Formats: sequence, structure tokens, C-alpha cells
Amino acid sequence: MTVERFQVSDGQAGPYGVAVGPDGGVWFTLVHSGEVGRLAADGSVRRFGPAAAESGPAVITAGPDGALWFTRMRDHRIGRIGTDGREHSFALPTEGAGPYGITAGPDGALWFTELNAGRIGRITVDGEVTEHPLPVDGGFPSMITAGPDGALWFTLNQAHAVGRITVAGEVTVHPLPTAGAAPVGIARGGDGALWCVEIGAGQVARIAVDGTVVEHPLPDRAARPHAIAADPQGRLWFTEWAGNRIGSLTPDGAYRGYDLPVPGAEPHGIAVGPDGAVHVALEIGEIVRLVP
Repeated sequence: MTVERFQVSDGQAGPYGVAVGPDGGVWFTLVHSGEVGRLAADGSVRRFGPAAAESGPAVITAGPDGALWFTRMRDHRIGRIGTDGREHSFALPTEGAGPYGITAGPDGALWFTELNAGRIGRITVDGEVTEHPLPVDGGFPSMITAGPDGALWFTLNQAHAVGRITVAGEVTVHPLPTAGAAPVGIARGGDGALWCVEIGAGQVARIAVDGTVVEHPLPDRAARPHAIAADPQGRLWFTEWAGNRIGSLTPDGAYRGYDLPVPGAEPHGIAVGPDGAVHVALEIGEIVRLVP
């Protein structure tokens, strides 16, 4: 395993979400300074955005239009930034919605969670927003991903469950077996299932499209896994926020962990490029690239 470190900000700006863009750059959010940044292959960094801390950019994803889309959880907007650095944002209909997770859907739109409002939102590339209420009060919808079945799957952090929503807005909720699981990150695996990390239980869970759940306890149950992504070979990679490491899991449950080279790094977002390189946002001001 080769580990490369890139300083992208000071420790006050807070790299949080990360995504590999269509231009090959690694794009990331700076949750505390209110900016979006791009890390090039040569290690050079550019930062864009309003530099308004109150915007709170969180999760970022590549959109269907060649741009990057991200949630602004503090001023309740959805942001769009082109690979040329030009940024625009769209207000949400619900006051105080608290958008957090976001993903490209199978219908050419972006789908996102609303932490505070308990809804799943959909935004077209033209900025038209539709919101879908959930049947779980106070569930705290967190991360969201496109599933292998043409639906969107999301975690319900405080309901300790995983939800599924069709593009028509039909919702199904699948409770997790472990009390207090508190799932956050979720990703589509290469095995036709969904995988989520349970920050409250120190586990990684596999959810089949029929709702069947298998949980894999981590060696460090206090690691507080936060975000998860799959590589082209189907291995799952996830951040262990409290364990200061990156974990990996094969679909059959074989675990391997990689300690980060700096203490107190606070790993949050994670993304895997088409070449299999793993990119992790460290809130201390760095992006780390792991090349298996």
C-alpha cells in the first residue's frame, strides 16, 4: 500500500466530503470555510466558492451534467460547481431542511437527504426541486446512494435503519438488527448489494435488495466508521473516524485496516477513483491517497 499526503488547507477549514470528478481531479468540500476545492494529479490545489462559513458544504458528488454537486447543510441550499470553477446554488423549499448526503440518480437528477426535515429531495440539473416526506419521524436521513435496482438507498441515522425510495417516491424502511447502530455512510457494492457503516455499533452491514441484512463487527468496535465506498474489484473502503484509520472489507467479510500516518487526522469523506486509488478527506487539512 502506497500512501500519499496532500495539504489542501489549514486545520480550521475542514476537508469533509470528497469525490473524483469527471475531469480526473479530486474535489472536496471545506465545511468550515464554506469552499470547494480541487486537488490535481500533480498535487496542486485550487479553492473556489463563497468562502462563507455559514454555508457549510458537506457531501459532494459527480453529477450527470459533468459538474460537481454538493449539499450546503447550514444555509439549506444545493450547490453546483463546474470543472471551470463557476459555482451556483439553489434554495430548498423547506426552511431549515439541512441537506447532507447527495448522489446522482438513475433518472438524470440528483437525490439528497434532508437531515432536519426528515425528507428525501430530488433536484434536476436545472434546479427544480421535489421533496418526499419519510414515514419515520426524527429518523435523521444521512447518506444516500443509487442502488443496483433502479432505486435510491439511504441511511436513517436515528431510526437505526436503511431506507429505499423509488424514483416515483415510494419509500420502504429496513430496520438494522443491532440496537443503536446509527448508520451514516452507504454505498453500492460490486456484489449487487448495499453496504453501510454503523457509527454507533462499530460494524459494517450488507443489505440485499430484498432487505436482508448481514452485519460484520469491526475489530475496533469503538472506531466509529463514518463514510464508505466500493472499489472496482468490489472491496469496501471506509473511514474509521475515532480509530484514526482506513478500513477495508471484502464482500465475504475479511477485514484489513490501515493506520493513518498522522495522529488525530479525523477522516471523514472517502472516494475511490476508476484506477482503484482511495481518496480520504482528513479534517486536519489534508487529502490522503491510498494506492493498493
